[in-house]
Amino acid sequence: MTAYFDENETQSVEDRQIHQGRRMRRMLREGSEKSKRFKAILDGAGVDPETFRFPDDMAKLPVISREKLVEWELAEPPYGGLDDPDAEIDRIFISPGPVYEPHLGEDDPLWARAYKAAGVQKGDIALNAFSYHMVAAGLTFHNGLRKVGATVIPSGAAGREQQVQLIRDLKPTVFSGTPSFLMSIIEKAEELNFRFGTDFRIKKACFAAEPLLPNVRETLEKKYGIDTYTMYGATEVGDIGFECGEKKGWHICEEVYVEIVDPVTGQAVPPGELGEIVVTRFNSLFFLVRFGTGDLSRLIAESCPCGRSSYRLDGIAGRVGEAVKVRGLFVAPSQLRALMKAWPEEALQILVDREDDKDVLTARLFSPALPTDALMETFRKNFRETCTVGIDKLEWVDRKEWDDQTPMIVDQRKWG
Repeated sequence: MTAYFDENETQSVEDRQIHQGRRMRRMLREGSEKSKRFKAILDGAGVDPETFRFPDDMAKLPVISREKLVEWELAEPPYGGLDDPDAEIDRIFISPGPVYEPHLGEDDPLWARAYKAAGVQKGDIALNAFSYHMVAAGLTFHNGLRKVGATVIPSGAAGREQQVQLIRDLKPTVFSGTPSFLMSIIEKAEELNFRFGTDFRIKKACFAAEPLLPNVRETLEKKYGIDTYTMYGATEVGDIGFECGEKKGWHICEEVYVEIVDPVTGQAVPPGELGEIVVTRFNSLFFLVRFGTGDLSRLIAESCPCGRSSYRLDGIAGRVGEAVKVRGLFVAPSQLRALMKAWPEEALQILVDREDDKDVLTARLFSPALPTDALMETFRKNFRETCTVGIDKLEWVDRKEWDDQTPMIVDQRKWG
């Protein structure tokens, strides 16, 4: 078994910059020819694809936030005018906002580099517990697993007891999903009198969509003998980084260009300095350049003993702006405002916290009178339809307690 997905992972920093520069200029050229909105972005920034200097001229281009992307897609559905209208689209994913994400075929090694670095290979059977319903996660992780030769069980969002049955009957060796869901499956298995570490064959877990807390990693590795790896990405740009066996940061994928920028100025900051993760994915379908993830991190420029030559991301240190990620899905103020148009007499605040290593979403409904149970149930349903994630706790608060200074979203989670 080779240690790397391909030779690009060990190319020199200079060669990588040359290759990325070529891909960037090609993307700018194609985008300016095929997308009026993208051409307007380039013209507004004074950028000419033919004379573009990479990476020096990246800072001339604006950082595009998720809120801005949602705004564009609402104004010009389905893709905000950033797509190639003549491209043959393989599939379309939907994420909260809504944001529609066109995908080509499976030539792009989405997530395959991450699974390869984790040692997943032919002969492995992987339980893929990411959702396959509308969102990109299930299928893109599935395809990454197949690209490294693993057999995939598409368990998706099946209930815990069914997941335990699949693990017992089909004997997977790899778990792919969120850490909180694996812990929940283990809890259910133990309720059913199984000893997870000895009765089952899962010895490797690849996590994304939520943080892997140190105490959870220690429990999984020491108590259950599961070798854990984390992966990092965003629905709008796909996979961004992944851990190798050293587990000292996320190696940046070869298909993206990552900058760490000052959230105020949009200018790149030096390695080691905290800033917002800004990502450009090289492609010829969806011309999204300098996407601001809203996540804060640092670049690690030092070489890694694994031999991969890419810079690494030093985990996530926090968030920029008001949007938060809950159980792997973003909830943004724009969604809450859209939801509350149907509830003109009420106001809404959501609180996000962690309990037993799981995200907990509390919705505080500010209403002039105590709502009936039926009304509260309707609100829960409307919230899930608009924001995709469900409410864990719903509280009534007198409308008089709300004022214009009350934040719509409060993230009370503490990481680390």
